Amino acid sequence: MAEPDPQQHAQQLAELDVSTDLFTLVLSLALEDVRGCTDFDAPAARGFLFWSRANRYLAEVLVPDGWGRTSRDSILRVIHPNRTHAITAISAEGGVADLNRRVRSKNPKGPAMARMVEKNGQLAFLSRDEVEYGVELDQLPTWCLLYKREEGIMQAELSLPVKMNGKFVDEWLTRIPISLPPMDDPGFDISLDEPGDDQGPEVVVELLGEN
Repeated sequence: MAEPDPQQHAQQLAELDVSTDLFTLVLSLALEDVRGCTDFDAPAARGFLFWSRANRYLAEVLVPDGWGRTSRDSILRVIHPNRTHAITAISAEGGVADLNRRVRSKNPKGPAMARMVEKNGQLAFLSRDEVEYGVELDQLPTWCLLYKREEGIMQAELSLPVKMNGKFVDEWLTRIPISLPPMDDPGFDISLDEPGDDQGPEVVVELLGEN
């Protein structure tokens, strides 16, 4: 049974040039924005807004320090200045921040995420990109800031995915629990589901022969 080691987890975060304070700020700001939603918003508005704002605030804090940002393939990522890794925030379910329990992405993911996770598993670093980023984005190890709100408590971890089973990311090379302080309850039941990136209309093409 894995025992929590806050000092080790803090060191692991520091090696990635992030911190508990950063993620506390990002998630608390996103939660504050969600408070502005009402029952007149779309049913999924709170979850979509939280996902979008969590990634936005990651970028707003880190980009001035030299990090890059991309939304390519609808995966919102910040990219380390040295192009060693990237981070994206997604909702999760299961034992978020509990290393003795399994955790997975809450929503199904599409082929873009599958390619990213596959590259993580191969641990390919620093492939050149001739266009914009200095590396191929699919070659960057991309860590997931997993978040979950349950019974009014926000939980989070920073984890490196290496495999998808079906359409869910559920195998991880490294999981780093984040010890968040209590965050104010927004006063209503809130589902923090970001949109799945495998969604879209199914188009059936029927070839008609000549009569």
